[in-house]
Amino acid sequence: MRGEYKLYGVRVNIEKSLENNKMATRIWRPFGRAFLLLSLLLTLTGCGMNTIPTLDEQVKASWGQVENQYQRRADLVPNLVATVKGYASHEQETLKAVTDARARVGSIQVSDPAQLKQFEAAQNQLSSALSRLMVVVERYPDLKADQQFLTLQAQLEGTENRISVARRDYIEAVRQFNTELRTFPGVIWAKLLYSDLEPKPSFSAKPGADEAPKVAF
Repeated sequence: MRGEYKLYGVRVNIEKSLENNKMATRIWRPFGRAFLLLSLLLTLTGCGMNTIPTLDEQVKASWGQVENQYQRRADLVPNLVATVKGYASHEQETLKAVTDARARVGSIQVSDPAQLKQFEAAQNQLSSALSRLMVVVERYPDLKADQQFLTLQAQLEGTENRISVARRDYIEAVRQFNTELRTFPGVIWAKLLYSDLEPKPSFSAKPGADEAPKVAF
């Protein structure tokens, strides 16, 4: 009888142990799944899953700076034209060219590569018109000595420097983004998760584009 009691006791302990193990399994199973999911997310993150959207946001931020600096230059134009007109009112052709070029710049909104080319062309026309205006300024010593004109000169020169830096940063941001779309592992993520994202357009590289233009009066 005593042996049977011990055997029964062992069986009971085994059954309780199995039951405890099952209960522990049920309790810890959700934590195990969460741990595996977290590990998977960390692994995917480390493999560059977030690189493409991160670079996409960098391109957008860089473009915002380009627009901001070009707008800053456009905002200077009316005061510049008005100041020059006060000393050289008969230079109507040159003054009109600057005003018209500024109007074209303000009418273009960029949303695709073709519009970026139009935007760049319009900005180049404004730069050319401003250069012709500065040639006119050379004929008027009193204008060159005007305090308001000197202030505008300094502001315009600073803006041209900022434009150059903003364009350079945008070009670099686009290069990184487009490279990520074409190289491993970015090309995999682009096809799986970011198929809606296209390569970004960039400015045309020109000789001396990496240097800020000098505004000499």
